[in-house]
Amino acid sequence: MVEDQVLDRAYAALADPTRRRLLEALRDGDARITDLAAPLPMTFAGVSRHIGVLENAGLVTREVRGREHWLSLTQGGLDPAAQWMGEQTDFWSARADALAARLSRKKSGR
Repeated sequence: MVEDQVLDRAYAALADPTRRRLLEALRDGDARITDLAAPLPMTFAGVSRHIGVLENAGLVTREVRGREHWLSLTQGGLDPAAQWMGEQTDFWSARADALAARLSRKKSGR
């Protein structure tokens, strides 16, 4: 089972629309924090706090190049959350299949 703190940080990071927007912006590749912050309706300090949450969750990595800070998606950062979600999906799918089979048997009178 995946460590609870890892999941807590990942899902807390994903719970905020601004942080999801930042992650989406990074799908195209590395970006400067200033470029990521520009279209957002908040202060640079606010964006920096969101980035800190993403870093703490292991979803992004910061690299300092001269005076500029660049962000990139962390490879495999969402793997623990995806694994947990997959386990839950498998469990509930099996339960739904069992229910469907039982209802089918009941309907046919067996």
